[in-house]
Amino acid sequence: MEAKHAASDSGLAGGKMDESEDLSFRQDELPEDRSLIVVDDDRAFAQRLVRAMELRGFEVRGAHSITEGIDLIRERAPAFAVVDMRLEDGNGLEVIAELARARPDARAIVLTGYGNIATAVTAVKLGAVDYLAKPADADDVTDALLAPSDDKAPPPENPMSADRVRWEHIQRVYELCNRNVSETARRLNMHRRTLQRILAKRAPK
Repeated sequence: MEAKHAASDSGLAGGKMDESEDLSFRQDELPEDRSLIVVDDDRAFAQRLVRAMELRGFEVRGAHSITEGIDLIRERAPAFAVVDMRLEDGNGLEVIAELARARPDARAIVLTGYGNIATAVTAVKLGAVDYLAKPADADDVTDALLAPSDDKAPPPENPMSADRVRWEHIQRVYELCNRNVSETARRLNMHRRTLQRILAKRAPK
């Protein structure tokens, strides 16, 4: 059953997590200060993103809450940040605002799994340089962080299809509900049998 692989398949997609991948070309693009914080309360996703960004040459510290993220900034303000919009203890905008105060030249991007454009725009006003919808690909994150200050990151070469984005979202909610089909169906306002059929299928391209 494909659903049992959700934790490893969701979050960072596209097969770009292979630790044997040669990423030296990306490291050549990095500035001298490669410090980065990743703030996300989805621990599995955060762990994969931290590992992927380390492979791309960044010096990464991870946090899972607003409090932890702010502590990392106050300890040593990073040059880069990737912050989830919605954290267990509040809104990731607090982390973005703290980073902007501590290091105005830092480049931060916001991850949002809720499609909240208005809040994402607020994040940009507070100092974020871009926002990406979750699940985000590590290469897209890198492109957004390294995009010229007066430009946005280029659009992804091979973006996920709408069907894949929907599947990833369902898998994420399923995992957050501890793989309880009935609870997941209720939260997604979906018939239980319909959800079971989706979970039994392979991930769409």
